[in-house]
Amino acid sequence: MKTASRLEKILESGTFAVTSECGPPRGADPQVIREKGELLKGSVDAINVTDNQTSVVRMSSIAACVILKEMGFEPIVQMTTRDRNRIALQSDLLGAAALGMNNLLCLSGDHQSFGDHPTSKNVYDIDSIQLIQTVHRMREEGKFINGEEIKTPPKFFIGAAANPFADPFAIRVPRLAKKAAAGVDFVQTQCIYNMDKFREWMKGIVDRGLHEKVKILAGVTPMKSVGMARYMKKSVPGMDVPDEIIQRLKDAGKGNAAKEGVKMCVEQMQELREMEGVAGVHIMAIEWEEKVPEMVKDAGLLPRPEG
Repeated sequence: MKTASRLEKILESGTFAVTSECGPPRGADPQVIREKGELLKGSVDAINVTDNQTSVVRMSSIAACVILKEMGFEPIVQMTTRDRNRIALQSDLLGAAALGMNNLLCLSGDHQSFGDHPTSKNVYDIDSIQLIQTVHRMREEGKFINGEEIKTPPKFFIGAAANPFADPFAIRVPRLAKKAAAGVDFVQTQCIYNMDKFREWMKGIVDRGLHEKVKILAGVTPMKSVGMARYMKKSVPGMDVPDEIIQRLKDAGKGNAAKEGVKMCVEQMQELREMEGVAGVHIMAIEWEEKVPEMVKDAGLLPRPEG
């Protein structure tokens, strides 16, 4: 498999990759994307653009990715199955490829009841694993879901999400194995706070040899405050925040909690770099993009490869 993805080349070379994330605005101003992009220049290998995350209406991922590509970035289009049937999904895949997108993250998407239009209808015509299969078939066989030929097939480097912490834990590794069998090339994980549990998940991945089939990018998110840590522990499904993380932020004191949160994130990145099977980190700074260059530098992950 060969795509035009720079991210694929970096991962295949064995270089520890660094990706980050950019949430599009709730409006049509392209400058918002450009400003976020400027903050990440020189610090990351690729940037995800979310697709109406938390089911809140935002600028489309494809459009925002085009803006980032014009700035010289390697964008990763996110695409959820929540809002599109198989016709619309395949149409958007062709459109994204025509606009020069080389990376795709396949997601189911947050349920619409969590968002700003809770009475809207979801679609879920296919799920995220079926979307991976669809993109893989389009790339490798040059065929649509219905078996018809594609004149110019899209050539995406195919990504997916993985949550090592969701219940039941016993199916977390087998679920990744299903995505690998469907044709995924890389995964980005839920943000990690429980390093012991993540290490256990990675052992399962390595024992099955899945790290040789799928590049694992470990997700990290710096904590801004004790309140943020408590909220993520109690109110965010599939999130595992140990009490010692909250205590460390408390011990740092109110004025220093954010600084301590960044320090913890850097420590994680350094530890993940040495962990067998981990091919890179995915930094989800959540409207705190200005901290990403500092964290990448302090973790010893600069300079990033050129290209």
